[in-house]
Amino acid sequence: MAGLYFEELTVGRTFDHAWTRTVTEMDNVLFSSLTMNVQPLHLDEEFASATEFGQRIVNSLFTLGLMIGITVNDTTLGTTVANLGMTDVRFPKPVFHGDTLKVQTKVLSARESKSRPDAGIVEFGHTAFNQRGETVAQCTRQALMRKRPRS
Repeated sequence: MAGLYFEELTVGRTFDHAWTRTVTEMDNVLFSSLTMNVQPLHLDEEFASATEFGQRIVNSLFTLGLMIGITVNDTTLGTTVANLGMTDVRFPKPVFHGDTLKVQTKVLSARESKSRPDAGIVEFGHTAFNQRGETVAQCTRQALMRKRPRS
């Protein structure tokens, strides 16, 4: 697997993820519909055009999921036991259809698990930027990570 083990996720390590993603209208409408979020800011162009945004904005939970998803290949693919939580979630700027997101991750803390000798808890700081370099999403994520198998 491409993911890193607990021992490789040292505090301060930073990842500038190469994967980027342009968010489409279909992403927003499908995600909002599948999650039964009928907020007109996401679905109704006429309604959204009269708001301070002047257009529909992308569902923030889609943005959160995309931000974390972009990080998986470089950090946790196949080495995560489980996500334990996400805190300090912020959306400083809206995401619009056609915006292209890139993500940076920093390892904020790491400690041995008290209950699982084969794992440790890593805290990641994720930040997503649009094509103009504006921060559009941030969160802190705690994950239970596998330790390198003993041979």
